[in-house]
Amino acid sequence: MILDSHHHLWQYSPREYGWIGKGMESIARDFALSDLEAAAAAAGVEASVAVQARQTVEETDWLISLAEQPGMIRGVVGWAPLADPSLARRLERWADHAVLKGLRHVVQDEPDDGFLDREDFNRGVRQALAAGYSYDILIFARHLPAAIRLVDRHPEGRFVLDHLGKPAIAEGEIEVWRTGLNHLAERPNVCCKVSGMVTEADWEQWSPEQLRPYLDAALEAFGPGRLMFGSDWPVSLLASPYHRWVEVVSEWAAALSQPERDGLFYRNAADFYRIDCGA
Repeated sequence: MILDSHHHLWQYSPREYGWIGKGMESIARDFALSDLEAAAAAAGVEASVAVQARQTVEETDWLISLAEQPGMIRGVVGWAPLADPSLARRLERWADHAVLKGLRHVVQDEPDDGFLDREDFNRGVRQALAAGYSYDILIFARHLPAAIRLVDRHPEGRFVLDHLGKPAIAEGEIEVWRTGLNHLAERPNVCCKVSGMVTEADWEQWSPEQLRPYLDAALEAFGPGRLMFGSDWPVSLLASPYHRWVEVVSEWAAALSQPERDGLFYRNAADFYRIDCGA
């Protein structure tokens, strides 16, 4: 069984999805649950976690409503105003929606590289973790030191690094990123998503061989027990069909034992997000 730990859905509008810019026209459209289910079925993916793509509580509510219907979505990583004093009231309103598993903020787009150090943001992260939610870390590689400080402020929390921390694969940069990744992985309460790599490489010219050193570095840092497969669909469509990314990760993971592959493709994400494997 494959659980996709990271995909998106959206009802597209240029105003609300301004990050979909020039050269990304192919994903400047709606992506509905039916689109996901068709692509996932063709790739052998049976379950998933839907992750926020715009920073509104309305989107989080919408994803929750989809996940509470019968279907492949087993959990949601939503957005909440973590730096806002009203956060506690918002979390209370979501308390009865068990499909909401975690929260995320698009830190990579913040103009302040010190955003993860802000006291108001950390206050919100602390509240969210205390309420039982995990936190997805969405950053670029240059933010890894700040991510380490964030995790160290909240040793009781559950964190997962999205997209391996977005190394600059297209530029071939690996050493500075690997050093930061290794330091972050020293924190046992952090996992890592094997996702979002093809769009950090050259969209037209990437190859599995180009990605392998980064995959190997993530495996060395986190071990097979703290890695989880994710597609980053439909953003990934800029560089790869859904089924092709499943194939690439499967080919790379062939050297792992069967229990380790089961962890990568299902069990680790199910445990982290507290998803009932029998559901």
